[in-house]
Formats: sequence, structure tokens, C-alpha cells
Amino acid sequence: MAASPSPDHLFGLRNSFYIGAYHAAITSSQSLPAHALSPDDLVERDALLYRSYIAIGSHQLVIGEIGPSAATPLQAVKLLAVYLSGDAGNRESVVSRLRELLSDAAVGTNPILRLMAGTVFMHERDYAEALKHTSSGGSMELHALNVQIYLQMNRTDHAEKQLRVMQQLDEDHTLTQLANAWIDLVMGGSKIQEAHLIFQDLSEKYPATCTILNGKALCSMHMGNFEDAEGLLLESLNKDAKDAETLANLTVCSLNLGKPATRYLNQLKLAQPDHALVKRMSSAADSFDRACQAMA
Repeated sequence: MAASPSPDHLFGLRNSFYIGAYHAAITSSQSLPAHALSPDDLVERDALLYRSYIAIGSHQLVIGEIGPSAATPLQAVKLLAVYLSGDAGNRESVVSRLRELLSDAAVGTNPILRLMAGTVFMHERDYAEALKHTSSGGSMELHALNVQIYLQMNRTDHAEKQLRVMQQLDEDHTLTQLANAWIDLVMGGSKIQEAHLIFQDLSEKYPATCTILNGKALCSMHMGNFEDAEGLLLESLNKDAKDAETLANLTVCSLNLGKPATRYLNQLKLAQPDHALVKRMSSAADSFDRACQAMA
């Protein structure tokens, strides 16, 4: 008789992180019995805990708590916290240190290290370098990150291929569903309704998070239902007043509704000054100023 598979103690923690329920993930990680976890599970648990803190903006807590003797995957999480902490002067050193770790034969293939490196290189817009370390897969998160990278490269064909890999591994996996919705949103047209159904299904299974609410709002905006989108985004803002995607989407939604958007844009500049929308708006304002000066 075959032995029954051991329980996956981290399933709920992972799922909370995937849907953006970061506070729930933090609570869940702290309630897991250490004696029931393998050494690898303990490292993954702590990595998810600290990544949840990064997601809610507590970068310094992560930097302070992960010491020099911590396992390599946790060192990689710390490097991500340093990179995202807002100090541009540290970014070059983070990239350099990640390259060192990735070139180390003893640790370079670790999936958490490759995931953190891929995330940093994606932020750097060095997509070729990111894919160099993520394309071999090894975890559903790495596959999902590949989808995000390909979408940022405007290569929906490659993103769809990556999605098919995820579907073959686990069609019902939360990350597979999210990746499917991301691709549908980019493709537009009739695919928007399919994305909406995915986010609706997630909202019925799990508590409403900024991730899920923003997904539903984006679908509503694509379908021209800006008032519905505004309601969803205001609900998201009540959950996290500093969530960058909520503020960015509220800015766009408000403009389409003919409402003032300056406050949301200013909040976004404070929360995430490097956000793509902030850069685009700033570039547009500069172009307008130059045009006015040329006409004067």
C-alpha cells in the first residue's frame, strides 16, 4: 500500500501571499508549528513571512531581522528589501551581490534566490537577465514571474506558452488562475470577460484583497464601467491607503469619470515615486511645458 503524501503545511500561507492577503500571511506564518516543518519548509515559511512584510512596506524590519548568518534564500529576500527600500544608491550593490550569489554553484540554482533575482532584474527592466535565471522554472512562482516578464516585454505569445506550462502542472493553482487573468487583461476584447470571471471566482473563494479588487476594477474599466471600477478601487483604498496599484488605477479611473485625480497621483508619488504611471505623467507634463515654451 502506497504511503499517503505528507500534508503541505505551507499551502494556506502561500495562497494568502499569492492573493495579496499579506497580513493574513504574516499571522499564518507565525502560527505554523516549527516542529512539523522540514528545514526547507522553515526557510520557505520565513521567506514568505519577510516577503509579506516587504509587500506592506516594512522594508527596514526585514533588513534588520535577517542577519548575516541567515540562509542564502533569506539573504536574497533581504536584498530585495534593500532594493525596494527607496535608496537608489543601494540598487547597484544589490544587483552586484545577486550576480555573485547566482554564479555560486552551491546556491545559484535555489528557486527563491532566482525568484528574488528575477524580480529585481524585472524592476531594472533587464528582462534578458531576469529570464536567464527564471526561465528554467522550478516553482509555480517562477513560472508566474515569467508570465509577468513576458507581458512587460509585450510578448503575449511567450506569456501564453508559459501559462500552458502552468496549466499542465496545476490548472487550478491560484497562480495559474492569476496568470491567466493577467494575460486576458492584456489581450483585451472578449478576453476581458474571461478575466472578470476569474477575479469573480477568486473573490468568492477568498477575502477581498487589493490584488483581487484591482483585478476586478481593471476588468470594469476595460468594459467601460468606470463607476463600478471606482467603487471597487475605493474599497481597496480603505484596505490599504498606500497601495500603489490602487492609487494608479484610481488616478486613471477618476480622469475617465471627469473627476479630480491630483490627490491620488500625489499619493502615488509619495508611495512609489518610480511607478510607471508617475513617470508617464511626469514625462507628459514635461513635454507639454516644452511645447508651451516653444510657442511662447
